[in-house]
Amino acid sequence: MDTTSAAVAGAVTFLWLGMVLAISFLEAPLKFRAPGVTIPIGLGIGRMVFRALNLAEAVLAAAVVVAVATGGPSAAVVTLTAVAVAVLAVQLAVVRPRLNRRSDAVLAGEDPAENRSGAHLHYVALEIVKVLALLALGCTVLAV
Repeated sequence: MDTTSAAVAGAVTFLWLGMVLAISFLEAPLKFRAPGVTIPIGLGIGRMVFRALNLAEAVLAAAVVVAVATGGPSAAVVTLTAVAVAVLAVQLAVVRPRLNRRSDAVLAGEDPAENRSGAHLHYVALEIVKVLALLALGCTVLAV
């Protein structure tokens, strides 16, 4: 992979990784522990934050794809890029709509303890896969 494309892909990948780590694994769980934050307030904040994060992720994913595609990548770089982008696509197209329906129900007054949803656990599992793919991708493109 040429050095300019590798540098751009590495920088954008690590920016994307940092955003995911900061929001998904730091902000999201902590907001519900803040004094006075109820489940409906936390859900409302979370929906706004994750909508913004996912938009930023889509832009960053596109930038990574362009940098990788123009740089003469190795098979490993192509595979890791595809994994990260595919995970994001599944999160946006499959899991997020389920989470939105669930949060709509809770915001409409449904007791969150009555009907637990596995969508949140699926999203977290996919976040872990995405984090590992982004970490590996960033290291791989910068190893040229």
